[in-house]
Amino acid sequence: MRTLGRRALNRATLERQLLLRRSDLSVPQAVEHLVGVQAQTPHSWYVGLWSRLSGFTPDQAADPLAERQLVRMALMRSTIHLVTADDARALRPLIQPVLDRDLYRNHTHGKPVAGIDMAALVADGAELLAPAALTNKQLGELLAERWPDRAPASLVYAIRNQVPLVQVPPRGIWGRSGPIAHTTADAWIGPDRTSPITLARMIERYLAAFGPASVKDVQVWSGLTRLREVIDGMPHLEVFQDDDGRELFDLPDAPRPDPEVPAPPRFLYDFDNLLLSHDDRSRVITEQHGRQGYRTQRPAPQILLVDGFTAGDWTVARDADSATLTVRPYDRPLSDSDTDAVAEEGSTLLAFTDPDAPTRTVVLGEPHRRG
Repeated sequence: MRTLGRRALNRATLERQLLLRRSDLSVPQAVEHLVGVQAQTPHSWYVGLWSRLSGFTPDQAADPLAERQLVRMALMRSTIHLVTADDARALRPLIQPVLDRDLYRNHTHGKPVAGIDMAALVADGAELLAPAALTNKQLGELLAERWPDRAPASLVYAIRNQVPLVQVPPRGIWGRSGPIAHTTADAWIGPDRTSPITLARMIERYLAAFGPASVKDVQVWSGLTRLREVIDGMPHLEVFQDDDGRELFDLPDAPRPDPEVPAPPRFLYDFDNLLLSHDDRSRVITEQHGRQGYRTQRPAPQILLVDGFTAGDWTVARDADSATLTVRPYDRPLSDSDTDAVAEEGSTLLAFTDPDAPTRTVVLGEPHRRG
């Protein structure tokens, strides 16, 4: 069994994530290739597309979102993802067990909906949301009229997990804002017109965007369990192992670049799927990253990659006259060549995020001193 070392896995994953070099794919094509972009924040995910696509401008994502070619909805790991309308239909039925588990095991909402006539509740929710998008508060008030003995917030959460819903614009549109409001996928993008896909096909698409990967990696990304038997039924997959002997699966024709191919600096947004979609994340995440205590920090950090690995974090501070991007590396300063490359990439990022700022500055801050 061929062994793929850490750098080999790093470069393979970066290539498939469109992070070794920016891609000429359109935004819908890239979103489909990536099997969705985690988008639980209204706007930070635009940076994820900027880091991956040549010449990306906000309108290239905002326009398809407004025109219903792209939607934001609960999918993998029961988190909000930006997906194409076709993938909203193709992926949601496969991910439904994750949403079921999230509802019934939820510490806050599981007990309040226990024993409820879920089919009747789902019918009520779909009926109320189909004519127009509603905020959670609005939906909760309407459901409480029909289910007065149940907690309105829990009724809303049940609808969120049992009915395919989309968050409607202007929420998620670059440069604009709006309340979190949902309507049904049927009402927003029309009745189902997409052929269903199999779990095996979904796993193939995951490998094309995140592989090579273990069974646990696929399960962490999707939130699904018991995928070993599905992968065992995919004999066309190639099998590798990592340095620790973990079994890894991959598509036969997937790119696996030379481990020494250069990887330019990349700025990742706070919920970038590159950092969240493997059980063993050492192909990208360093020990220094793990010492920062990010799991308990809010808001979530925005991470810098240098040579393909986590090397620091970044923030943007704004006032009326300026936008300042501050990069803080881990443990020790960056090399001179890395500093220059990070500063250049950071300047380009600021031109994207803050094009109207009279002054834009990139600051290389003092290294973190943790652990």
